[in-house]
Formats: sequence, C-alpha cells, structure tokens
Amino acid sequence: MKYQDYYGILGVDRHATPDEIKKAFRRLARKYHPDVSKEPQAEARMKEVNEAYTVLSDPEKRAAYDRLGGAYHAGDDFRPPPGWSGDFSFTTHGFSPREAEEFSDFFSQLFGGMGGMGGFGRHGGARPARGEDHHAQVLLDIEDAYTGATRQLSLRLPQSGEPGRVHYATRTLNVKIPAGVREGQIIRLAGQGTPALAGGPAGDLLLEVRFRPHPYLRADGRDVHMKLPLAPWEAALGAVIQTKLPGSALKVRIPEGAQSGQQLRVRCKGIPGTPPGDLLLDLQVVLPPADNPRARQIYETMARELAFDPRRATRS
Repeated sequence: MKYQDYYGILGVDRHATPDEIKKAFRRLARKYHPDVSKEPQAEARMKEVNEAYTVLSDPEKRAAYDRLGGAYHAGDDFRPPPGWSGDFSFTTHGFSPREAEEFSDFFSQLFGGMGGMGGFGRHGGARPARGEDHHAQVLLDIEDAYTGATRQLSLRLPQSGEPGRVHYATRTLNVKIPAGVREGQIIRLAGQGTPALAGGPAGDLLLEVRFRPHPYLRADGRDVHMKLPLAPWEAALGAVIQTKLPGSALKVRIPEGAQSGQQLRVRCKGIPGTPPGDLLLDLQVVLPPADNPRARQIYETMARELAFDPRRATRS
C-alpha cells in the first residue's frame, strides 16, 4: 500500500486554511473533470483530487491524517501505525460503501472502519436535537469472548478548535465486555457520544469489536479455529490428549491415522451464545528433531523397516 500525499495532490501547504483547500479543489476539478477535461488520465487524477479533498475538507479526518506527520512522501510504502483504528473516534459523517470503493486502499485503511459502521454518510440536513454518535474500535483478546471482561479504553475524541479545524482529546472509559461477544459486533454505550446543543441528550459511543491476533486461536463468527500440534505417534496410533480453552480444559480423542491438515469439530466449544459456536481443531503433525544419536537411530530404523512411500501417488 502506497502513502497518499493529500496536500501535494491539491498543491497546498500543510497549514492551508479551509478556504485555500476549497479553492485548490475547485481549480483542479475544473482542470480534471472527465466531462470537460482533455488532460491525459483526467479521470484518475480527478479521483485522486476527490479523495484528497474528502480528507482535508473534513476537520476530523484531516486532524487524524495530520497525526501521521511529514515522515512519509508520496508513493512510499505505508502501513497504519499499530493501534491506529482504535485510537480515534469519528462522527457518523462519511460516505456510502459504493462511494468509498472509488477511493484508494490507503484511504480505506485509515478511515474505512471509522466513518460509520453501516458505511460512510455525508453531512446533510439540520443538526439533530441529540448529540452525534461516535464510532471507534475496541481491540480485545479472544479469551474475553469466552469469559467476559472489563477493559479500560483510552479514546481520542474530536473537539472543536480554531475555525475549520479540530483537535483530539483523550478520554478514558471503563467498558464491560459481555461473554459471547463476536468480532465485528457493535457495543453501544448510551450517552457517551457527542454532547448535544441546547440541552438535548448526548449521542452514543459505538464500539466495533476486533480481536488481537492469537498464536493458536482464530475466530470465525462464533466458531473458533485452534491449531493443535500432534506427535507422530499420537497421529498414527490415535490418542486422547488434553488441551486448554480460555477458562477451561478439554480432552480430545484423536482418531488413528490422523493427518496434518485434517480438521476435527467439537460441538458447542466455540464462543458462547445461543447457540454457541463450535471448536474446529486444525491438526498439525510435528516431527521430533533428529538432533542426537538415539533420535537418528530411531528414524533410520523406521526408514529400513517401514514400507512407506509418501510420494507413491505422484508416480502413478
């Protein structure tokens, strides 16, 4: 993914005022609009201009983009900083999924999960009597989905600053995570969004659940995949082995002749719910290293005495 220099695309300084940004956009729109432009690659250039203006004309998105600093240049390889999506909370203003498809991967990575959980929506109409909702992501361990937890979250929430700009203030919340929560689920915290004008009720804070990568567990809805390493003799002869799930232990019967890549299903041992998900065990046969004379002797004996050809099917 390549870094997009939105200021460079519009030809404005990083400290440009909202009026300067708007004037630059209008000038470039007249130059590159595909209905009237004779410039080469006018349509592609117009998409770049639209994307840059989308970010820099929105005080919240501009404030978030500016936090990347000036360390990157147009075309540099780019990956969002760790925890980026969980650090910011955006209002519901944004774009529809169809409109957002026209933007770059860079835009989607930075703002795709922040502009509204049902897609992005544009400013429009009168400001509602209640405060606006805010959206953010909460990063959890998959163990939290089994047991529930209380987490302290620090969110950067937009606040009005000088005209046309916003700054972000840190706000700390204690959030109760219910057992059975799924990745992508929305946790609604009533009244924790933007305060309303004229004494109306505050908006809500909507937290989208995401799971941290886990060394051997992976959630798929309520089902959970687990990597289960086996010794060769456990796979060949069958065995009853014990493994751990969050908050409990589990005994699993491995059938005789199990192979790497085989999958076993354990009903109702996934994420709790109504109904609960299943646990899917992805078997991986792990060979002991031949790193001492005794181990080498055992492997050499197997090579002599077992009539085993793993590549027989490829020779037929």
